[in-house]
Amino acid sequence: MSSYAVPVLELPTPVASGEILLVASGDLRQSANKVCWAAQAEMEKQLTEALRAEGFTLRRAHPYREDLQHGFIYNQRMGMDVFVKIHPDAPIIVAEAVWQYSHNVFSGLQHHRGPILTVANWSGQWPGLVGMLNLNGCLHKAG
Repeated sequence: MSSYAVPVLELPTPVASGEILLVASGDLRQSANKVCWAAQAEMEKQLTEALRAEGFTLRRAHPYREDLQHGFIYNQRMGMDVFVKIHPDAPIIVAEAVWQYSHNVFSGLQHHRGPILTVANWSGQWPGLVGMLNLNGCLHKAG
């Protein structure tokens, strides 16, 4: 008779004082994410500089992927995998410069206990604000 080893779940490490985690939801289409990445990267650079000026450090909760040529959360499974590694009390900024699919990050945000700030661009070319309004509506409706 073999025994089953029960997995041990470990809570992610809390973030450092003054540190904020960034998540960026993307499109389900890799081609769109690749084309839009430059706009997202520029927005993240500006956000990082603005937060640094206020004494905060912004750190991505998920990496840029060289093989995909973007750093977006590109599906719901990836979003769940990202959020399981985020401490539930960590401050999070959801930054969107382009279209995003809310379901990529919604489940992780819905159960997150820490502060959440949503940030989007205002651009005639890239609809970050449209995607952010959709995500905010989902969060509001979920309570």
